[in-house]
Amino acid sequence: MRQMAGSGSDGTEDSDSSAEREPTNSSESDGNMPKRQRLTRASTRLSQSSQDLKRVADHDESPPLTPTGNAPSSESELDISSPNASHDESQAKDQSNRDSDKDLSHRPKRRRCHETYNFNMKCPTPGCNSLGHLTGKHERHFAVSGCPLYHNLSADECKVKATSREKQEDDVKGQEESTSRHATRHQTPTSKQSRYKEQVVEMRKGRNSSLQKEQKEKHMEHRQTHSNTREPLLENITSDYDLELFRKAQARASEDLEKLRIQGQITEGSNMIKTILFGRYELDTWYHSPYPEEYARLGRLYVCEFCLKYMKSQTILRRHMAKCVWKHPPGDEVYRKGTISVFEVDGKKNKIYCQNLCLLAKLFLDHKTLYYDVEPFLFYVMTEADNTGCHLVGYFSKEKNSFLNYNVSCILTMPQYMRQGFGKMLIDFSYLLSKVEEKVGSPERPLSDLGLISYRSYWKEVLLRYMYNFQGKEISIKEISQETAVNPVDIVSTLQSLQMLKYWKGKHLVLKRQDLIDEWKAKEIKRGNSNKTIDPSSLKWTPPKGT
Repeated sequence: MRQMAGSGSDGTEDSDSSAEREPTNSSESDGNMPKRQRLTRASTRLSQSSQDLKRVADHDESPPLTPTGNAPSSESELDISSPNASHDESQAKDQSNRDSDKDLSHRPKRRRCHETYNFNMKCPTPGCNSLGHLTGKHERHFAVSGCPLYHNLSADECKVKATSREKQEDDVKGQEESTSRHATRHQTPTSKQSRYKEQVVEMRKGRNSSLQKEQKEKHMEHRQTHSNTREPLLENITSDYDLELFRKAQARASEDLEKLRIQGQITEGSNMIKTILFGRYELDTWYHSPYPEEYARLGRLYVCEFCLKYMKSQTILRRHMAKCVWKHPPGDEVYRKGTISVFEVDGKKNKIYCQNLCLLAKLFLDHKTLYYDVEPFLFYVMTEADNTGCHLVGYFSKEKNSFLNYNVSCILTMPQYMRQGFGKMLIDFSYLLSKVEEKVGSPERPLSDLGLISYRSYWKEVLLRYMYNFQGKEISIKEISQETAVNPVDIVSTLQSLQMLKYWKGKHLVLKRQDLIDEWKAKEIKRGNSNKTIDPSSLKWTPPKGT
């Protein structure tokens, strides 16, 4: 079964910046080191000596993230050269550069090519020789976004289309220069514009409403032959005008990616893991995660859904699953109601599991930077049980000793469980722990866009429920905070977003908007007795003492 990873409001993320560390490249972290050099076509033709090639390779090399196997336990496993050694090597390289310049001084100068290529890279599309580019402006490509073969085109066709697009852009630019923008702001369209609009309408009317039998067979045969290694056939599924617009957008996006790659903002091999096989789901990843290079370059990763160990092939995964004794996360089960359980996992006692959990979470979180320094954190892992074991639903991490009383450092709902209410359950569980601790909690800042949406939805629901049950005449934000364990700052911001907080005659007044309360109550009745709620009586947990 293939389950696509879709976005949802229940998946949240944050930027954990207080106690996070990750392996970094020593050449990037040292501000005094020269910028990373790249191998250009001109330097390939001119540089014949092995010393020059070695100098370029030395700058491109990075220390490996981890040894062979799973995540490293600390940053001490990185191999970083000493300052004295790097200084001696730089002097030797400068001398070799001066010698090579003398040998090449008699040769004629060549124009430096503006394109930067790494000839060790190869386009991942099967059967592609990396020649040509979707934009028609470059001689080579190394990514699927610029591969003509992937888009069912040839290099010559891309060049012809590029010439046609440039001609159209020049015509449009000439028309814009001949007319004043301010003069035509309030005028009716010109006759030429009206004729062009009519032509577009006619072209769109002429598209086929459905594919013919022969066309469907051709599309299915192409899909069965090439699977995901080629773009689906796009001809005859829409008008020629709309198809050309789509091709222009593809070419423009490919050109933007090429510029970023040349400038060094996109490195080769980044975000190589495209899919992971996790239990009975095949999930498309969203972001890059710093798995070891030998695993990241595979494109697909195989992960045990119980111990979270990552493997290279389905055969290794099958053998591992035959002997894996894990059926639930390590640690103590602190909550159980029905099929839903929550396990408390100590990052110090179960270090490898927590590191693997962070690496897995980074595939679906944009700003997460905590991977290896997991000892100061507790992980609360939510699972759903069946006859095969407890399957990972999501988790949130929490600092053991938070100076600012943060009750969540990082939170994630797995893509296959998003938009089902599990994200709100995780947030509610974090506030339940704060109530037991007799503290007021808040998620760690800054919140991501997706995280802010989830928390704002939860805070809104908590406030409306409180006001629905409130019978007094005067309401206090302090009392709301003590009863719900929500930080007063979060309460005020939510009231402001709901337009329920007004400033009148030198005082802040909380307005009871009955329309919002009635709307929330109607949704509660429609939802009925859902099992996607946290029952405080099912919690078996005592606050951990100082660690």
